Amino acid sequence: MTIDRRQFLATLGAAATAVAAGGPPARALAAFPARPRGRAAVPPDWRALRERIGSRLVLPDDAGYGTARLGYNTLNDGQLPAAVAHCVSADDVRACLDVARGHGIPIAARSGGHGYLGYSIPDRGLVIDLRGMADVRVHPDGTAEVGAGARLIEVYAGLARAGRLLPGGTCPTVGVGGLTLGGGLGVLTRKYGLTCDRLAAAEVVTADSSLRTASPVEEPELYWALRGGGGGNFGVVTRFRFATAPAPALTVFVLAFPAGSVPEVLGAWQQWVARAPFELWASCQISGGNPPRCRVVGCYVGGPDGANPLLDRLVTAAGTTPTSRTVAPKDYLDAMKFMAGCSNDTLAQCHPTWEGGVLPRAGFVAVSRMLGPAPLDPAKVTELMAGRTGVDLLLDSLGGAVGELAPDATAFPHRDSLASAQVYASATPSGEDQARRTVDAVRDGLAALGAHGAYVNYIDDTLPDWGRSYYGDNLRRLKDVAHRYDPDGVFAFPQSVTAA
Repeated sequence: MTIDRRQFLATLGAAATAVAAGGPPARALAAFPARPRGRAAVPPDWRALRERIGSRLVLPDDAGYGTARLGYNTLNDGQLPAAVAHCVSADDVRACLDVARGHGIPIAARSGGHGYLGYSIPDRGLVIDLRGMADVRVHPDGTAEVGAGARLIEVYAGLARAGRLLPGGTCPTVGVGGLTLGGGLGVLTRKYGLTCDRLAAAEVVTADSSLRTASPVEEPELYWALRGGGGGNFGVVTRFRFATAPAPALTVFVLAFPAGSVPEVLGAWQQWVARAPFELWASCQISGGNPPRCRVVGCYVGGPDGANPLLDRLVTAAGTTPTSRTVAPKDYLDAMKFMAGCSNDTLAQCHPTWEGGVLPRAGFVAVSRMLGPAPLDPAKVTELMAGRTGVDLLLDSLGGAVGELAPDATAFPHRDSLASAQVYASATPSGEDQARRTVDAVRDGLAALGAHGAYVNYIDDTLPDWGRSYYGDNLRRLKDVAHRYDPDGVFAFPQSVTAA
């Protein structure tokens, strides 16, 4: 069955030895705006909404609420929405807004439910759940219509049947909605761009219940903002149209390096990936400890004959022989399953359904920074991870096609970054505060070394100057778009564009 990020890292480490498969923090909960913009909180008429969408409206006293209210991160389980609406159409979303708008409660859309701080499951608010809108249809011209509630493995499987691909993330249960709206980093980005770079159009229900199409010719400013401006800021996207690409043969690889070699490997990796062909994507994954350890995991567009010489160059530059090396050809879907950590599972096991009672969930804290374009001092990065057992630093390469667009071509500003940096630690409620202090210390240490900016899909409530960190010089324009399409703050939340 699907495994969490830390288990995924361990699986990849094991795979390198043989060709084989890979309550919110109290401050965040307190910050939820029960009464946005000073309005008096008057409960919505949930009976009126039930008349429009029937039993798909789940209230706290209803059977199924205990499951319907949950997000992916178990640390957010203390949040108790007033209602969860399982929507199957844009009209359902419009009904939700008609009933709940103006009542002083937070309203948020949920696609996969993976938001780190649980903003998609607002306490005392309405969750507009989109998972009933998960269809994937590929047209003869290669464009794909995808419901906003589809999870990534569903998207990949639907595209693979048509011989097409979309660059996206690794976790199979992440929703395509949140991924795309924040940018969409993944294992094919250097060749094919971010997920949002492939967005041709989006169907959006805005705060006034209007159904709009955002594209280069219709609502162009909204279209611009939806490509990297973050989920929940401008409306509820119900459908995406993507420009897909033909799915070629791929090669996945895992190189595990001996303990103590992180400075050499990281130093070589930064130079190597900056000069790599667009076909190569690679992640340098550093696990804290005494001493820290690392592995390089990646995907190459092409066969092993093309990948192996590139990997040889990395090994030579690092001057360190891997303890294990896996290089395996895969088709598109099998490569995505490998990166998801569910190579040996069925598609159903890669995305177990919540309705079936199997919840693919994890407790964790995570924060981010963006590297480059200048490399970081590898010895100092290693010092940051020394002794921090249980913490992983995941450096996922950018560049390639990502850097071919200007920082203001879309709302995603980090076009010249060498890589994204995610600091990740598993956590239980009792250990959450300590885990947060630890990942924050690594995040701030990376900033001191020159890694500034941050990725909005790794949203972080203690990040200094978070608005500019996420959006850079695009923030002012994003604020203008948000004020135009949601002037009354219907979708307000603590780290919305308008709050930056």
